[in-house]
Amino acid sequence: MSDSTSTQAPTIHHEDTGGDGRPVVLIHGWPLSGASWKDTVPALTDAGYRVITYDRRGFGQSSPAPDGRYDYDALASDLDSLLTALDLTDVTLVGFSMGGGEVARYVGNHGTDRLRSIAFLGAIPPWLLKSDENPDGGLPREDAEQMQQDLRADREEFLDEFMTNFFSADGDLKVTEDQRQDALGMAAQADLDAMTSCIESWLTNFTGDLAKVTVPTLVVHGDSDAIVPFEVSGKRTHEQVAGSDLVVIEDGPHGFLASHPDQVNTALLDFLQK
Repeated sequence: MSDSTSTQAPTIHHEDTGGDGRPVVLIHGWPLSGASWKDTVPALTDAGYRVITYDRRGFGQSSPAPDGRYDYDALASDLDSLLTALDLTDVTLVGFSMGGGEVARYVGNHGTDRLRSIAFLGAIPPWLLKSDENPDGGLPREDAEQMQQDLRADREEFLDEFMTNFFSADGDLKVTEDQRQDALGMAAQADLDAMTSCIESWLTNFTGDLAKVTVPTLVVHGDSDAIVPFEVSGKRTHEQVAGSDLVVIEDGPHGFLASHPDQVNTALLDFLQK
């Protein structure tokens, strides 16, 4: 899907399984692409759902932002444009990690008219920034700035270490080396400016967005997440969204889409069938 009417809109690559099933839109994490859902799409498709994945601006096969914007208002606008272009209604939005921010900000900015439900998987809401105002956050601003500097200084070394932590629980790698390398291959597609700018976007406060959630909500998180700790994000999102369902994956790292696909898929399918 692309918007050729605006010089400020990137070209967004998406994939759509088609069919008459209820639509489920999957939003990937950083620094991956829609291809990171490869263990999830078949399970949902086999259950009769129409599954749509897309690459965030500047990641995968999507073009970088012409205006350099990677804030969540812009990212949620891309999601809204996709839902509008495909004329999707009764949608379940599923956001993993950074993708949970698009889900939250979409609700905050665009409402729930098109939505049936939403799901946060290892996601960064409600507020990752650790500060005097938000002492329960997990990422101080100076640490995020250091990540940006390290990424620009040596992209390959930074991502190699990041992906090890991404898939590790209590220091143990929970995927094969082939799976880790596959993720590094997706990261290699991403635009460097997009990657570094999105690190700043992680610090966004989604508390006001979560307050606007009025649709059924699922929260899934690994109890050993070394990137977005459960206590910082999943637990707090569950507490802030009244009536939300919570599934905690035992021994689950951040990258549980690859390490624990059966448990993730079961949680999603159980939620979707309600």
